[in-house]
Amino acid sequence: MRSPSETLRSRPQIGSPAELGPQDAVIVATKAPALPAVAAAIAPLLGPDTPVLFAMNGVPWWYFHHHGGTLDGRRLPLVDPDDAVWNAIGPQRALGGVVYSACSVTAPGEVQVDNATNRLVLGEPDGQITPRLQALAAALHDDGLRIDTTSEIRREIWAKLLMNLGSGPLAVLTQSAPEVYSREPACEAATRAIYAEGLAIATALGYPPVVDVDRALKFSRRMSHRPSILQDLDLGRPMEIAGLYLATLELARLVDVPTPTLDLLTALVKLRAAASGLYTL
Repeated sequence: MRSPSETLRSRPQIGSPAELGPQDAVIVATKAPALPAVAAAIAPLLGPDTPVLFAMNGVPWWYFHHHGGTLDGRRLPLVDPDDAVWNAIGPQRALGGVVYSACSVTAPGEVQVDNATNRLVLGEPDGQITPRLQALAAALHDDGLRIDTTSEIRREIWAKLLMNLGSGPLAVLTQSAPEVYSREPACEAATRAIYAEGLAIATALGYPPVVDVDRALKFSRRMSHRPSILQDLDLGRPMEIAGLYLATLELARLVDVPTPTLDLLTALVKLRAAASGLYTL
């Protein structure tokens, strides 16, 4: 299996649309704002059956592919404007990936990993444990990276998304790590409200994760790592406001779940990002 860097380096030598072999896969681990450009770049590499793993935070562009029910097949323009990824990659190639790893970019091309152990959860949108899923999990196995496969990738997506929702907005607004803002009782109360709203959305969609909110809050009080969306603000990079917050609110509207706390914090994050020239209101 080729690494992402090897795949991208091969781009200028493409001679046909099916450059990757039957054992190859593509891994996309960019931030959501880069997705349309990434999709355009890798589309010519893909064969008819090439799987593409999207190991990213937030609501994935393929979320309603094989979801079932009345929302099955629905598109998410906030995450995938003009269906750029849907059309270039195709949902049939998509694999879901949920990453648990505290990282910081220390220099161009250099990433510092703060975790002693890291975890990647892989799953198919239709819930099957397929040969391609198992092959990718085996290929990615490493002593420093725990690889799990799941038949319920959306539950895993929600479990991680709740962590992002619970930490990101307050970190951006206070420009501090969770261990700092968690000292304020009002911030802890807001975090509890966000978890409750997020769980209500996930439950209404049929995929509530198992979450221990008290344990999550205890972890936050010790968390010195600055969430990635705060790192983006610090460094003037595009922020994942649409994929993390706006898309979550869109899902809430689809299932008629009120989200007053998340509504307010999302609005404030948008204003904070706009003040730094990182978001257009």
